[in-house]
Amino acid sequence: MSGTGPTPRTIRVLIADDQPLVRRGLSLILSPDPSFEVVGEAEDGAQAVVLARRLRPDVVVMDIRMPVLDGVGATGELVATVPGCRVLALSTFDLDEYVVGALRAGAYGFLPKDSSPEDLSAAIRTVHAGEAVVAPRLLTRLISTHVRAPRDARPVPAGPTGPGELTPREVEVWRLMATGLDNTEISRALDISLSTVKNYITSIFGKLAVRDRAQAVIAAYESGLVTARAD
Repeated sequence: MSGTGPTPRTIRVLIADDQPLVRRGLSLILSPDPSFEVVGEAEDGAQAVVLARRLRPDVVVMDIRMPVLDGVGATGELVATVPGCRVLALSTFDLDEYVVGALRAGAYGFLPKDSSPEDLSAAIRTVHAGEAVVAPRLLTRLISTHVRAPRDARPVPAGPTGPGELTPREVEVWRLMATGLDNTEISRALDISLSTVKNYITSIFGKLAVRDRAQAVIAAYESGLVTARAD
């Protein structure tokens, strides 16, 4: 009797894109892989929401710019009504402001449309596992281009001011995260272990009431903790 353990469950994928050739191409990339099942295709965001509610996919590969309801609005609808479904946003442009909107709305990450088939498959698996898919430095470039603190934003306090507030060390980890450092680089910069960095980040997410790195970086720019550098 084999001791290889249970076979991983197939990842159910819904593809949403207003271009038929793109939908078909994505489906042809994923379908031969037995770990994926393409359960449906949608030509706009509204149809993606309807199909996702009915088909209950694990991951929706969502184009950002679509008619009727764009990928940002569709992502928000899915997060609110199909909580078990995770969104991987697709964009033609790396620095697309719509991508920031999708991340705010609850997308787990984004992938440029010119990514390789291997990158697409890996990104879907990562999103399905509940992890964010955005390279830290690309995330920082994207968010710093389109997110600004409002004029009346209150500065982030230097130390804890009450229950649930970030400690000075957590603020520093948050700041380094927002400047594009990954966990290993934060570990080196602060001379602390990688596991300690992960613990800080988990605590930061909880205190900021954000779900992932992308939303934490957006919050850093919106709070004025970090600001975009002038070109």
